[in-house]
Amino acid sequence: MLGRFISFAAFLFAGALAGAIVQGWVGAFWGLTLFAFVWWSIDAWRGQRFLHWLQRSGQEPVPFTWGLWGEVTDRVWRMRRESNRNMVLSDQRLNDFLAAIQASPNGVLLLDEEGKIEWANQTAAQHLGIDVVRDHLQVLTNLLRSPDFLNYQAQADYSHDVVIAGRDDKPQRPVRIAVRLHPYGDGRKLMLTRDITALEQAEAMRRDFVANVSHEIRTPLTVIAGFVETMQSLTLEPQETRRYLDLMAGHSQRMKGLVEDLLILSRLEGSPLPGVDQSVGLKPMWDQAQQEVRALSTVLMPSPAQQLDFNFPPELIDVELVGVPSEIQSAWSNLLSNAVRYTPAGGRVCARAHIDQAGFFCLSVQDSGSGIAPEHLSRLTERFYRVDSSRSRDLGGTGLGLSIVKHVMQRHGGELRIDSHLGVGSHFELAFPAARMRGLSPLVHAG
Repeated sequence: MLGRFISFAAFLFAGALAGAIVQGWVGAFWGLTLFAFVWWSIDAWRGQRFLHWLQRSGQEPVPFTWGLWGEVTDRVWRMRRESNRNMVLSDQRLNDFLAAIQASPNGVLLLDEEGKIEWANQTAAQHLGIDVVRDHLQVLTNLLRSPDFLNYQAQADYSHDVVIAGRDDKPQRPVRIAVRLHPYGDGRKLMLTRDITALEQAEAMRRDFVANVSHEIRTPLTVIAGFVETMQSLTLEPQETRRYLDLMAGHSQRMKGLVEDLLILSRLEGSPLPGVDQSVGLKPMWDQAQQEVRALSTVLMPSPAQQLDFNFPPELIDVELVGVPSEIQSAWSNLLSNAVRYTPAGGRVCARAHIDQAGFFCLSVQDSGSGIAPEHLSRLTERFYRVDSSRSRDLGGTGLGLSIVKHVMQRHGGELRIDSHLGVGSHFELAFPAARMRGLSPLVHAG
């Protein structure tokens, strides 16, 4: 400010001096007046340029940088440049924040005071079946018609979640979404959604598992307890005593098998994946399973006997399968014993070892049983799932065999293939990847 006063005074002095030299005191007055007018005109022009610069954008400095207006312009330009830099950084932080919310597995919606959608990420849109662009500023309750959610919002008690059906919910494949509102600001709400379908399915499976185990164990225990009570309270003939003891032994064996299968499943789920330091010879495993199945068939089907065909190609005699021997043997034995149990007397069970066109080593078994309806195929590997519960128990099954087989194959990088048709029979196959085979001839592998 002092510089501006000095420049103005110097300008007036120069005008007065020039006027005095020309016309004396009168010239000094007019020179003073003229130079003051010129100074103020230049100053006003520079001020006008400053205003024009501000109105234009203020992003670049004006041509002059001297004097008061130059100083003001420079300072404003620096302030605007810093402000723009801060705005860019703020926008970047906001975009990063929104990108993080977009990547979140949970849904996020922002609702205004009237319950209109101000912003939503794609996860929330997928959970609730809304369109982020089309439904912007739409009232959420006009789009989300769930009675449970409407009641939740009407009660205004947001201390807990409410569970609603998801967009892709179907009777055969339910989808459950947990929703919770969090008030903030002046009447606004933050809405969070998360897919809890897997959690609910796991909880349902846990309840079913406990119920099934309780039922499977309670039934033989009830029978055994009844026989024990009978034998304690009555005097029985030796034949009756023997018959009761045989029945009790059978039910005890059934409980033992159930416990053993449960322990196998627990061990499979909690053990590390198989390495390459263990292997099992195909031919010894094949021969052992064949002996067990023939013995089982003789016990279950005394007459007419079942036809058991085992086809093991000679080129695979020296081949080993990399993996845990006990697990692989258990999976293969389970498939064979199931085929024998569910094939009627006089029926046929055909077991085969081969390499398919994709290079997988396959152990397959085909039976001539009654077959399985299509709606049951996808659930066969569930624990305790039975197509015919009464028949399965009569045949001594625990309902865990195929579940064990599925876990074994998953641990060994293979797959369990199932194909069945009512009235025709069933085909089960263990398919191991080529990397699990050791000692296979390159010619056989290529074939």
